[in-house]
Amino acid sequence: MSLAGFLLVLSAAICHATWNLFVKRLNAGAELVWLFSLVSVVIYAPLGLWIAAGWATFALTDLWFIAGSTMLHLAYFLLLQKAYSVGDLSVVYPTARATGPVLSGSFAVLVLGEALSPQMAVGAGIIVFGVFMLTGGRRSFSGGAGATSLLFGMATGALIGAYTVWDAYAVTAILIPPLLLEYASNLSRLVLLTPVAWLRRARVARLWREERLGVMVIAVLSPLAYILVLIAMRFTPVVYVAPLREVSVLLSVLAGSLILGEGDLRRRLSWAAVILCGVILLASA
Repeated sequence: MSLAGFLLVLSAAICHATWNLFVKRLNAGAELVWLFSLVSVVIYAPLGLWIAAGWATFALTDLWFIAGSTMLHLAYFLLLQKAYSVGDLSVVYPTARATGPVLSGSFAVLVLGEALSPQMAVGAGIIVFGVFMLTGGRRSFSGGAGATSLLFGMATGALIGAYTVWDAYAVTAILIPPLLLEYASNLSRLVLLTPVAWLRRARVARLWREERLGVMVIAVLSPLAYILVLIAMRFTPVVYVAPLREVSVLLSVLAGSLILGEGDLRRRLSWAAVILCGVILLASA
């Protein structure tokens, strides 16, 4: 893996963990997704329009992949809001972020034809085991908040795996510019959620009035994190990019336990470190 790819994905991981902390803290729903999508569309408009103006290879196939990316990301954001409303950041986030690369790596091998080495398989196994223990081991399946966090985290991770491979194909095979793909997804999500935002306009107004800084942080860092990943995927295989993003797991566990007061820092951090070891194995294969 090149140094440029490593730095891009590492920066993306920091951005990703940060905006997820704000999403958890704001504890809202579809109205928050609509609001930060609106702000993102406005902020990134100059870059989006500039890239679109210079894109000379537009085809109907591009619309299909943009539409698919929009729906996958919309489902991801809505499920993420629900997951954070019922589970801890330091459990939901690591579960989702660890499930995602395992699935996206599997998809990349099956769909994109990328190679899977024994070291990658061992790394994926360590990640799965670390997530299992982080969320309580066998106790995760006995019900309660731990089981709920685990299930929502796994469902969110499944969407992460799906959109990672879909978007990787869009930017590498279809050659859709990464920033344009993300911008079009934000714009489409904004349009689709406008009826919901109108029905919840009082909540939207309250969020903007009381949590403007948090909304703007999400609006800037959420697209930026993914744009950096998409750029990296143009010259770095998904089987490297997807797991390296998971360094954000350690950051989310620290944020959840120290900033949000979710507690149990030592145990959660220990298993998060195990997950990170799996990530390192995958990234260095």
